Amino acid sequence: MNILIVLTSHDQLGDTGAKTGFWLEELAAPYYVLKQAGATLTLASPKGGQPPLDPKSADESAKTDDTRRFEADADAKAQLASTVRLDSVKIEDFDAVFYPGGHGPLWDLAEDSTSRALIEGAIAVDKPVALVCHAPGVLRHVQAADGKPLVAGKKVTGFTNTEEAAVGLTDVVPFLVEDMLTAAGGIYSKTDDWGVHVVRDGLLITGQNPASSAAAAQALVEALR
Repeated sequence: MNILIVLTSHDQLGDTGAKTGFWLEELAAPYYVLKQAGATLTLASPKGGQPPLDPKSADESAKTDDTRRFEADADAKAQLASTVRLDSVKIEDFDAVFYPGGHGPLWDLAEDSTSRALIEGAIAVDKPVALVCHAPGVLRHVQAADGKPLVAGKKVTGFTNTEEAAVGLTDVVPFLVEDMLTAAGGIYSKTDDWGVHVVRDGLLITGQNPASSAAAAQALVEALR
């Protein structure tokens, strides 16, 4: 079982001067769920190399058992430091794709034609794709075979408008994930802010927030059985 994990290369939080990137829990928790399931993992990002970590996700208040395990895992950190370039991978080499969130993907992966083609290619050959928190925003321009938005008519979730408001970035992000998914015709659902909520509709798996990342990865494992 070969699974591709796609991370952002974007590190600027709009024009705030603050840094962003991927959210550590959304990589660490799925990393170990997928490893435990026997998967061989390949990490990729648009620019390759070390992807930017959202510094807030490494704060003590955001740490979890999985993030602490990852930070102490020399092999995992070495793999993270040497992600392959996204344009060098081919979907035929993988059984599934997982996208961690963080705010970074809203700027780069959501507009990345290589990422779009990867997801469209995966769905076309019946390979599942999972995205968590802000990563469902990566589906912004992804189309189904009929040319309609991939999420149209599909059950989906992602970071909520109220969660975005709670972190004070409603007016900073280029778009709101909940609004985008709804506007594209997705059948959007959510639970309470920061609660665990994962939705699977066929090959598409989405998780609402960082707390949902392990469950989203588990749903991806189940989709491969």
